[in-house]
Amino acid sequence: MQVQLDDYRLGAAVATDLVNTAAEVMVSTGEQLPDAAALARFLAAHQVVAAAGDPTPADVRAVHRLRRTLRGLLASPDAAAAAALTVAAGTGPALHRDGDGRWQWRVASRPGAPLVDELALLTGTALLSVLRTLGPDRFRACAAPDCAGLFVDTSRAGRRRYCVPEVCGNRVNVAAHRARHRTPR
Repeated sequence: MQVQLDDYRLGAAVATDLVNTAAEVMVSTGEQLPDAAALARFLAAHQVVAAAGDPTPADVRAVHRLRRTLRGLLASPDAAAAAALTVAAGTGPALHRDGDGRWQWRVASRPGAPLVDELALLTGTALLSVLRTLGPDRFRACAAPDCAGLFVDTSRAGRRRYCVPEVCGNRVNVAAHRARHRTPR
C-alpha cells in the first residue's frame, strides 16, 4: 500500500467510518464489523486493497483495537499518537513522480505488513495531514443529540456537523420538521 502524504481525504474517511462502525455508535444496529466478511465489505466499500489478502478473524480483532485507538484520536487529536500509527507498517517517506511527472511525497507499507498495520498507516498519515493542513478543530463529535459518532471534517467549508450526514443529519432535520408542524391540541 502506498499513501500520498497530501491526499488525506480517503484516510480520513476510512478513519471516520471505521470509528463509527462500533456498537457504542451504532446503538440501534449494533457492531458493524462482527466478522471477517463484514471487514472485507468495509474495505471494498472504501476501495482499500490490502496486500495481506482476505481478512481473518485475527484481523477483525486487531482492527477493533485500531478502531479504539482511532476513536481516541478523533476525540482528542494528538500528532504524536497519529504518527505512532504510521510506524508499524511504514517504510518512511519517499519522493515519487506521479503520472504527470510531478514529485509527490508518499509512504509505502513494508512488504508483508498485516492488514491492521496498513490501515494504521493509511489512517495515521491522513490524520497527521489533516492536523497540519486543516487543524485540530476539524476533528469533531456528531451534532445529533442521540449519536456518539465522531468524524474528521475534510470538507472545503469546514461546516460538517454530523458523522453520517445522510443518517444523523436527516434524523435531526426530520425531528425539527415534525416539531415545527405539530398542531396544538
